[in-house]
Amino acid sequence: MTADNYPTSLFSSNFKFFEEGEFGGKVSIAGCKAEKLVSEFGSPLFVIDQDDFYLRVRAWKESLNNEFHDSQLYYAAKAFISVEIAKWLKELNVGLDVCSAGELQVALAAKFPPENIEFHGNNKSEYEIELAIKNRVGTIAIDSFDEIKRVSKLAKKLGVKQKVYLRLTPGVDAQTHEFIATAHEDVKFGFSISSGSAFEAINACMQHESINLAGVHCHIGSQIFEVDAFDLAARRLVKVLADFKEKFNKELSELNIGGGFGIAYTKLEAAISPSSVIPALSAVIKSECNKLGLKLPRISIEPGRAIIGPTTTTLYTVGTCKDVILENGSTRRYISVDGGMSDNIRPALYDAKYSVFLANRGSSAKPKKSRLVGKHCESGDILISDLNLPEDLLPGDLLAMPATGAYGRSMASNYNHIPRPAVVSVQKGSARLIVRRENEQDLLNLDVDQAPRQLT
Repeated sequence: MTADNYPTSLFSSNFKFFEEGEFGGKVSIAGCKAEKLVSEFGSPLFVIDQDDFYLRVRAWKESLNNEFHDSQLYYAAKAFISVEIAKWLKELNVGLDVCSAGELQVALAAKFPPENIEFHGNNKSEYEIELAIKNRVGTIAIDSFDEIKRVSKLAKKLGVKQKVYLRLTPGVDAQTHEFIATAHEDVKFGFSISSGSAFEAINACMQHESINLAGVHCHIGSQIFEVDAFDLAARRLVKVLADFKEKFNKELSELNIGGGFGIAYTKLEAAISPSSVIPALSAVIKSECNKLGLKLPRISIEPGRAIIGPTTTTLYTVGTCKDVILENGSTRRYISVDGGMSDNIRPALYDAKYSVFLANRGSSAKPKKSRLVGKHCESGDILISDLNLPEDLLPGDLLAMPATGAYGRSMASNYNHIPRPAVVSVQKGSARLIVRRENEQDLLNLDVDQAPRQLT
């Protein structure tokens, strides 16, 4: 499969229904039946279609290579990372975007090439910066004037000239949820272009011999479907490159457009594909560079959700079914599953929409107005507010929720002291554990019985 026939539905490429009906059917993922997966690894369970992951990485990489003679694909670790995922990325020869010491340590544990790592974040500690520099991380994306000083100081201390990007805010109002829009002016990330702070930061970097300013970076938000937003951001960043050349009589060699490419969460949506967004970006960047007399910089992007999101399906087991009489006299059935906001906070946090399907059998029963909820002591623990599920749904039935690879397990919590689910990889009828399920002892291991110490 190539970028031209990239899968844009909410399902991973090897997700199949058998005995399919209106509400789902017997689910198989990469030849592994949902019932067998739950029987072997428990529930809730994150199931990653490994071949689908490889397919998506290669499609984004192919689109970049087709459009630019020099390019780099980075995978955004924040969407989901583990040692095994980092090994896949190393095998696929792509870069890794990390934003904490924890994410960096995962990459190092996988023996990921540090020169292919970029380190982001708006508040990197001195410990994190020093850890990155000591391990020869390829690029640090600087986010504030304080950080310019920190990186410069620590690089000088370690005898390194550290390659950096400056994260810029291009003033693009991407059409997405307020909490995941990151390129308008009133936001914690980056240096504003319009206010002039971006060029102040450039000037500051150029004063430090221990800093090698290689390029600029932006990230306009997440879950974006409109190519126009990326188009406008690219134009404004190229103008910064031109202004830099005019002042310093040399060119910055790299331009990172970030990520944020939207995926489908329902059957009514379609993911943005690499073959639709990358050629459009290419046309703009090449045109603007030509117009402003610039060499074409090395172009990089950072998809995370777009790669991992559709690869993964969460399997839940139905626990209780409860009918509630509403004020208007109608009935809504509450379907409780054995997970909830601890393994998928996005519906509560962003009002994110998902789909769910019966996964262990077909059903020809009548539809019943339902609400899918978790097991937490929180009225906002709602996975899907309003949907139809079959009237004959019973405790013990399995439900499959597609497109949960991004920000599911990575944002998971232990609310109510519930252990976080396992993650398995499936491929050609085989399954293997890549992140084990937590247990109650794991949680208890954090508690300490320590005598008080005088600190005055």
